[in-house]
Amino acid sequence: MPLNRRKFLKKSAVTGAGVALAGAAAAPSAEAAVATGHGHGKPKPKRYSLTVMGTTDLHGHVFNWDYFKDAEYTDAAGNAQGLARISTLVNAVRKEKGRGNTLLLDAGDTIQGTPLTYYYAKVDPITAKGGPVHPMAQAMNAIGYDAVALGNHEFNYGIETLRKFEQQCRFPLLGANALDAKTLKPAFPPYFMKKFHVKGAPPVKVAVLGLTNPGIAIWDKAYVQGKLVFPGLEEQAAKWVPKLRSMGADVVVVSAHSGSSGTSSYGDQLPYVENSAALVAQQVPGIDAILVGHAHVEIPELKVTNTKSGKTVVLSEPLAYAERLSLFDFELVFEKGRWSVESVAASVRNSNAVVDDPRITKLLKDEHDVVVAYVNQVVGTATETLTTVEARYKDAPIIDLITKVQEDVVKAALAGTEYASLPVLSQASPFSRTSEIPAGDVTIRDLSSLYVYDNTLVAKLLTGAQVRAYLEFSAEYFVRTAAGAAVDVEKLTNAGNRPDYNYDYVSGLSYDIDIAQAAGSRIKNLSFNGAALDDAQQFVFAVNNYRANGGGAFPHVASAKELWAESTEIRTRIAEWVTAKGSLDPKEFASVDWKLTREGTPVF
Repeated sequence: MPLNRRKFLKKSAVTGAGVALAGAAAAPSAEAAVATGHGHGKPKPKRYSLTVMGTTDLHGHVFNWDYFKDAEYTDAAGNAQGLARISTLVNAVRKEKGRGNTLLLDAGDTIQGTPLTYYYAKVDPITAKGGPVHPMAQAMNAIGYDAVALGNHEFNYGIETLRKFEQQCRFPLLGANALDAKTLKPAFPPYFMKKFHVKGAPPVKVAVLGLTNPGIAIWDKAYVQGKLVFPGLEEQAAKWVPKLRSMGADVVVVSAHSGSSGTSSYGDQLPYVENSAALVAQQVPGIDAILVGHAHVEIPELKVTNTKSGKTVVLSEPLAYAERLSLFDFELVFEKGRWSVESVAASVRNSNAVVDDPRITKLLKDEHDVVVAYVNQVVGTATETLTTVEARYKDAPIIDLITKVQEDVVKAALAGTEYASLPVLSQASPFSRTSEIPAGDVTIRDLSSLYVYDNTLVAKLLTGAQVRAYLEFSAEYFVRTAAGAAVDVEKLTNAGNRPDYNYDYVSGLSYDIDIAQAAGSRIKNLSFNGAALDDAQQFVFAVNNYRANGGGAFPHVASAKELWAESTEIRTRIAEWVTAKGSLDPKEFASVDWKLTREGTPVF
């Protein structure tokens, strides 16, 4: 079925420093939300109830569908996903509170994360002349979002794709700390303002300030360097919140693509904090509530005291992938000629409690069907079955496929740079014990399921000595087994409860792991190009971003110099590699780089 490319196109792009809208006259139930107070003595002050709804980290989830499994999404916790469910929840809240008394926001990471979003960025791109309207724009326009903060993953496909998505949205994409690198003026609207009309009283003015993640400068350096800069959230909130108050805002809500933990995954590469939502609440007076994003954790309600005003700021982070909807319920009172916030309470609603909104299902059925067909298409032929069944304790070709793809991508990325002549080593882990690429036809789905995480690729600079230490740390994964003892493969790994994903292969070298030795002295016969490894030699290390940021606490890698990084998922790179080759033949990527030994004798 052909796609309707004209669905829900917005007439013009959002421009200017901010966006101000006057809300429609309040729904009849708005009057119920306002107590006018008649009778004897002093009249009761007027009151108004407002509900701000929020989602975050939608990552392209429109339906409750797992494109990698080609089936309905399920997990052990019974969660459901997708904007079609969120739409049902939003409809219920609007009916309950009166549509004129609600606002719907999102805290970013919208256009990346599923084959659906990949397809409309790369395969049938929205940037093409007469191209399609992005499924996320269609869904969010139909649901009626008021404003959305920029997430870091908005930049993954480049600024052109982001700007086209922005044009297609009927709501502003906010980013007060996404500045033009030359003028240092906001490159996106910093804020959104809306008036809520109240019978017999002045309107309630609500301002929404959008803040994004400073880590974009690192994670999407290739796209943003020299074009955009991303100062810290606290600094920009301190600049904008007083402005919004001076413009008459009665309520200030921040939509922040930044977690609440106060930590950073990028070390000291930037002077800003990655997860600074709680710091903003604590340091910047004049904020009533913060919709939190980025961290993919569920926080129904977090209360933070502002150190300057002593007032409580309420934070809420709904679970990612449209699994939850946050609600901020505001009670306002009109006294001494102005509205003030009397109380804020936050909570979350679970999308597993409702069914898909048929309006959204119908709207995007065509796009969904196209992508299902895409992920099930054959992209190559495997000469033999590849499996991870023994990959924990034997050098398995299926893991070598990952390391080979990473090596090729990094070599191409560093071509023409001062690091082009350095040898590239590559790391990968046996994530799954059940992954299989069958002999014969290989689909995009088969390849995507091999790499189960959304990891991206980073190139770091390591010395031979650092690589040796890295391998020793990795080898702690094996249970010490004496030379004469029986070997039970079920009891051979996960020493100290270390998970499989924290055991790394490193390709490009040759080494033995002597499991009869104590941890820390197991790496034997470590060589490069047939000669003993030189501790002073420099290597480019192709590594996933989880490990590069310190995940698993492997030595040296997090503090090592970063040479290059990208935001395309490694699983996408694997699919691209196989598509280009047409065939999956272990002769092209498999190599026995390591083996388990005991006192020099191979275990297998």
